[in-house]
Amino acid sequence: MKNVVIVGGGIAGVETACALAECGNRVTIIEKSDKIGGKLNRWYCLFPDFKKASDLKKYLEEKISKFDIEIKLNSEVEKAERNGNIWYVYTGNVRYAADAVVLSTGYELFDATRKEELGYKIYDNVITQGDLEEKFKTGNFKTTFGENPKRVAIVHCVGSRDEKCHNLYCSKVCCVTGVKQAIELSKMLPETQIFCYYMDLRMYDKHFEELYRTAQEHHNIQFIRGRVSEVSQTPDNRLAIKTEDTLSGRPMKMKLDMLVLLAGIDTKKHNSKVAEIFGVEREESGFLKSKDFHIGAGILSQQGVFASGCCISPMSIKETIENARSSALQINQYLKTL
Repeated sequence: MKNVVIVGGGIAGVETACALAECGNRVTIIEKSDKIGGKLNRWYCLFPDFKKASDLKKYLEEKISKFDIEIKLNSEVEKAERNGNIWYVYTGNVRYAADAVVLSTGYELFDATRKEELGYKIYDNVITQGDLEEKFKTGNFKTTFGENPKRVAIVHCVGSRDEKCHNLYCSKVCCVTGVKQAIELSKMLPETQIFCYYMDLRMYDKHFEELYRTAQEHHNIQFIRGRVSEVSQTPDNRLAIKTEDTLSGRPMKMKLDMLVLLAGIDTKKHNSKVAEIFGVEREESGFLKSKDFHIGAGILSQQGVFASGCCISPMSIKETIENARSSALQINQYLKTL
C-alpha cells in the first residue's frame, strides 16, 4: 500500500482521492477551508442541464465516505521536502510521508477590481458571476434600491483574453456560464430585460450551442457583440455603460439596474505558493506546467509530484472529473514502479 497526499479538496482533489483509494492506496487530503467541494459550495446550478450544485456535492461526499480517506480541513501545506522517492509534507505540527503528491489547488476568479473601468467595488449593483450565484441560492435579487432589477447586462471575458491583464488565454467556461445565468435570471425575473455583451461566443461542448439557442428563442436574451468600455453612475444612481455593437459598427449607451461581470479563471496568485513549496514549474499564465501538453497533462517537473483539475488549465466540471480520473491512473502507474 502506497501513501498519497492530495493538496486541495475541491472536485478534482476528491475525485482523484477516490480513484487512488479504490486502487488500494492510502490517501490524505489537505484542504485549507472548512469543507470539501471547492467552488461547488458557492454555485447554485450547473451548465448545461441546470443540475443543482448541491446534488454533485452530495455525490462527492457519498463517494468519499466509501473509502478510508483522511481529510485534514482548515490546513495548509507549509513546507515539503523530498528524500529519495519519499516526499515529506508538513502542515502545522503534522508531517506526512508520501510516495506521491497530487496538487489539486483549483483556481480563483479573476479580481474584477483590476478592471476599474467596469466599476466593480466602485459602484453599487456591479457584481461578478460568483456574487450572482449567491443571489440564486438566496432568491434575493434586489438592488441597493430595494427593487428587483428591470434591466441587467452580463459582460463576458472579464480578465480573459486580455493583454493588459497579462491573461491571454480563454477561461473556457465563461461564455456558457453567462448563458446559463441569463436563462436562470429570465426564469426567476420574467419581466427583466437581459443583455449579454460578448467578444465571440465559444460554445464548445455538447448541448452548449443548444443552450445558447434556447436563451434567444425561449427567454428573449439579447446578445450584443462588443466590449463594454466604461461604466459610470447616473444622477438617479443607476448604472450607465458605453460600448459598441461591433456587428453594426455603432457606439451604444445603455442604462442598467445591475451589471454582472463574468470574471475569468485566474491561478497566478493561487498556484505560486504551492509551486514554490514543491519546486514545480509554472507557465507564464500561472497554471502548473505539465510535462507534455498532449500526453503528459498533470505530470509535473518534480518526480513524484502530479496535478489534477483547474490548476493545470481551465476546465468545466465534467472535464475536471475526467481529468482527475485520468491523473489518478497515471499516478497509480507511477506508484507501481516504486
